[in-house]
Amino acid sequence: MPASPDPRQNSGTALGDEVYSVLGEAILDGRLAPGERLRDHELAQGLGVSRTPVREALQRLEVIGLVEVSPNRYTRVSTPTAASQQYTQEFVTLLMGNAALLALPRCDDETLESLVTQADDIVEASRSDDPARMLAASARFFPALTHATLNPAFVRVLREAEFALRRNLVGWRPPIADEPTRTALYRGFRDAIAARDGAAAEVALRRLHLLE
Repeated sequence: MPASPDPRQNSGTALGDEVYSVLGEAILDGRLAPGERLRDHELAQGLGVSRTPVREALQRLEVIGLVEVSPNRYTRVSTPTAASQQYTQEFVTLLMGNAALLALPRCDDETLESLVTQADDIVEASRSDDPARMLAASARFFPALTHATLNPAFVRVLREAEFALRRNLVGWRPPIADEPTRTALYRGFRDAIAARDGAAAEVALRRLHLLE
């Protein structure tokens, strides 16, 4: 059973968000395992909340693919597949390409400097040929780029999809296996960020993920 939120500190939407976060984290760390049945009354009792925020959380988790529902039969934790990693990678690539188009012309110099520094981390991770490090560096960079768009819709989409992205990209490996080729593309992406060239950054991302 996932750890309980404190209902004394939450009410309404805040409590629903907390239950969503608690259940999402429990799915990610395996406390709620793939295929496990999810019964709203049991979860509500275990979390010390009413069934309403639990039902709302399960609906949100179904939307992003972490929970699957068959009406009048079951609600259960979904099982990740190779296909889910592929479509998640495509989603992130296209979302971040558009985020770059918005963010780079409008962000301030301090934000840009931070983005370049984080892009340098991705380049170095690629040069080291370390997929886990590349994924971790990208996971820090892309939310920062999204917030730099100053567009609340982009921020909400990424925040709502966070649990699905984190689970579906476990074990991710870069589509381009050749380190020199891949690293050169990442350097081009980094340089496009530094030049505030959103179009070039977007093209580099698509090439890195074989969507060009």
